[in-house]
Amino acid sequence: MTFNGWMQIALFCALVLVLTRPLGGFLTRVYGGEGTFLHPALAPVERGFYRLAGVRSEADQGWAPYALAMLSFHLVGFLALYGLLRLQGILPLNPQGFPGVTPDLALNTAVSFVTNTNWQSYGGESTMSYGSQMWALTVQNFLSAATGMALAVALARGFARRSAKGIGNFWVDLTRSVLYVLLPACIVLALVYVALGVPQTLQSYVTAKTLEGADQTIALGPVASQLAIKMLGTNGGGFFNANSAHPFENPGALSNLIQMVSIFAIGAGLTNLFGRMVGDERQGWAILGAMGALFIACVAVLYWAEAGANPIHMALGVDPAGGNMEGKEVRFGIALSALFAAITTAASCGAVIAMHDSFSAIGGMIPMIEMQLGEVIVGGVGAGLYGVLLFAIVAVFVAGLMVGRTPDYVGKKIEAREVKLTMLALLCSPAATLIGLAVAAVSPLGLAGLQESGPHGFSEMLYATTSAAANNGSAFAGLSANSLFWNILLAAGMMIGRFALIVPMLAVAGSLAAKRRTPPSAGALPTHGGLFVGLLVGVILIVGGLTYLPALTLGPAADAFATAAGRTF
Repeated sequence: MTFNGWMQIALFCALVLVLTRPLGGFLTRVYGGEGTFLHPALAPVERGFYRLAGVRSEADQGWAPYALAMLSFHLVGFLALYGLLRLQGILPLNPQGFPGVTPDLALNTAVSFVTNTNWQSYGGESTMSYGSQMWALTVQNFLSAATGMALAVALARGFARRSAKGIGNFWVDLTRSVLYVLLPACIVLALVYVALGVPQTLQSYVTAKTLEGADQTIALGPVASQLAIKMLGTNGGGFFNANSAHPFENPGALSNLIQMVSIFAIGAGLTNLFGRMVGDERQGWAILGAMGALFIACVAVLYWAEAGANPIHMALGVDPAGGNMEGKEVRFGIALSALFAAITTAASCGAVIAMHDSFSAIGGMIPMIEMQLGEVIVGGVGAGLYGVLLFAIVAVFVAGLMVGRTPDYVGKKIEAREVKLTMLALLCSPAATLIGLAVAAVSPLGLAGLQESGPHGFSEMLYATTSAAANNGSAFAGLSANSLFWNILLAAGMMIGRFALIVPMLAVAGSLAAKRRTPPSAGALPTHGGLFVGLLVGVILIVGGLTYLPALTLGPAADAFATAAGRTF
């Protein structure tokens, strides 16, 4: 580990903190229907959309109609995306003449992008046409990210409203997320990426002569537009198979920094939105403080693990001074590779600049843990906020049990109904992860996709099912997942990890919105200070983390002990 490496990590954290409050204020005004600097130009467009769709923007929806609107919208999106991928071979903007995507891969990809997972069992430049990349994948990048933001705001309204029947209007929240936040920001980001050297073209692939006289095909395409929403919307699906390790997706240090900050920006801003909506910004800072404490701990361990020498290399007499550079982009090195890996798995993004399968055993375990904690360390746009608020409900419930008082959070009494629904939501992802892992571990079809044997092979499966259920999308590259078995198994995990959590979460929002807000009583736990932050972190680690301890022991932990003993498989 180096001083320069820590300074790069500190710079990233400082930039995120600087952006949090102004972005939170902007988001609060957007979802509250208040004027922003974009409203003079975009408000007429927003009203036009409502008229065309027959949506009454002032109509409030209860949690069940809100959930039904969300589910029906994504069902239509899934069917449209699946159809576009299957018909790719006869659709325009296909200069390479790629055929339609196979049924199981189209199913997996459609589920993946609709659920904001962006798991890719394919190489983008060798499978997807320009048309598929733009109107199929990039469109869903916007819509799935906007859905997460809308859902987070709906839960925040549940805490903020008093004796209300509704939690907002899904169509309005979705429209405002895209129109005022994602689309303007992505236009600016795409132009910045083009200026930094990212391609944005419909020109066919270029064939170049190498120094040896051979022909080399250089893939191009409308990369910058997909890259912008890929990061800002915490989608992570790369235009190229190498993702952000590819120089056309990540030309240099400045583009890398912009991408990392983009991943965290909206998630951090939404914590401030929550504080503003409940009338106490300190509540938002407490939530961000818990996220930040977990994130810094994960970055520190990951950086330490990758900066150290591999015991296997030391046994072979290889100089360990440079740390573990296997699978890492030389332009970015160990510190930025560790930071990017921690960011992308904390934020449910899945973009990579290094191959996580080549990390050390402990280094590879940290991204798994970040996903397994429940997508709450900033998390996906929106998903991180509603995920951590569910853990906050559990935290105040535990605190209430300890002191013998009825638990409350930001003025809302937390009762049996909310706790039951919360636990139902929080158990969905672990169930999808571990049941999927068990099925894969005993199936010859699942084992056939492994590159490695022993504990590292087990880690490849654990990472895949974790990534799917956490809607992350990154992978241990050693797993060959483009098979009928893995495409269907992971698609099921993505669906459960996304929608089985959302429905009970919205039910919690509806239940809270109907309650009156009560002033804090004497002896109540303050939820804006260090004590609450510590309690929340502890609940996340215990409830979210211990569930996976046996699986982690069999996988990366066993791999670490084997490596330390100089044993390979």
